[in-house]
Amino acid sequence: MEKFSTVDTGDLARLSAVLGVFDENLAIIARELGLVTHVEGTVIRFEGEGADIGAEVVRSLLSAVEIGGNIDKSSLVYCISLAQEGHASDIGQIMQGVVAVSAKGKPVKCKTVGQKTYVDAIKKNTITFGVGPAGTGKTYLAVCLAVSAYKGKQAEKIILTRPAVEAGEKLGFLPGDLQTKVDPYLRPLYDALQEMFGLETYQKLMEKGAIEVAPLAYMRGRTLSNAFVILDEAQNATAEQMKMFLTRLGDGSKMVVTGDLTQTDLPEGKTSGLRQAVSLLKDVEDIAVCRLTERDVVRHPLVAKIVRAYEAQENKRKKGERK
Repeated sequence: MEKFSTVDTGDLARLSAVLGVFDENLAIIARELGLVTHVEGTVIRFEGEGADIGAEVVRSLLSAVEIGGNIDKSSLVYCISLAQEGHASDIGQIMQGVVAVSAKGKPVKCKTVGQKTYVDAIKKNTITFGVGPAGTGKTYLAVCLAVSAYKGKQAEKIILTRPAVEAGEKLGFLPGDLQTKVDPYLRPLYDALQEMFGLETYQKLMEKGAIEVAPLAYMRGRTLSNAFVILDEAQNATAEQMKMFLTRLGDGSKMVVTGDLTQTDLPEGKTSGLRQAVSLLKDVEDIAVCRLTERDVVRHPLVAKIVRAYEAQENKRKKGERK
C-alpha cells in the first residue's frame, strides 16, 4: 500500500506562501524526496516513502511563515535536509529573533543552525572566531551585530579590518596611497555597513570616526576600548599579526575574527595566524570557536556544491600526503 501523509495549511494565504510562485516550493520538496504531491483546497497530500518527511517540511515552513520568515530556495533545501535527519523543528527555532534591521527596515535573521550558534556565541563571548567557507554569512552577520551594538549604545565605535594580502595580485601596481590601495579589499565591509546604516548615516559616522575601516597594519600599537572590532579574512594574517591584533583588546570591547582556512593567500612557508589562534585558544574561557560548513552556505545552492567539490579535493590531497 502506498504510503501517504497530509497537511492542512489552514487557509489559502498560508497555502500560497508555502507553495511558492507557480508551486515551486512544492516541486522542490517532491523532487528532493521523490514524492508525488496533490493539493486539494488547503490540504497538501504527499505520496511515497518520504511522505512523512514531506509533511514535516511543510509544517516547518508554516511555522516559519507565522513568524515572518522568508522561504527561498536555499532555505527550503536546507529545511529538507534537516527534516531527513529528524531535525525539522530546528527551522522554526533558528528563524525566531532578529539579528538586526537594515536601513530599509528589512529584518536580518539566521538561516541555518550553524549561523544561529555563531550569532549566539558572539553575543555571549568577548572574542569569537567564525571559521568556514564562503557564503556562510560570517562577515555579514558580524557586521549586523556590530551595528546593533552601536545602535544599542553597547559600543562607541565599530572597527573593521582585514590583512592587505593579495590573491595573485600586487598592491604596488595599484595607484594611490596605501588606503586607496587596500580599499578594494575592504569593499565587502563597506557594502555591509552601508546596507545596515544607509549611505547618508554611514558617511556621517565615517566622518566623525564612529566607524573605522582600515588594514590590519594600522592596528599596531593601539588599545581598542569600548569598540566592536571585526577582523575579516583572518586566514591571511600571519601568526605575528594575529597575536598583535588579539592583544589590542581593551575594556568594554568585543572582537569577532572571521576567515576560511581553505583560502589562505599567504606566501609558502608562512603559518596562518587564524589556524594557530584557533588551535591555541579554543579552550580559553570567554573565547568561542564556531566552525561553519557547506551546510551553512546561504548564497546560491550551487555555492555549497562548489565548496564540497573543493573540500573533497583537499581531503584527497591530505590523504595522499599521509601515505
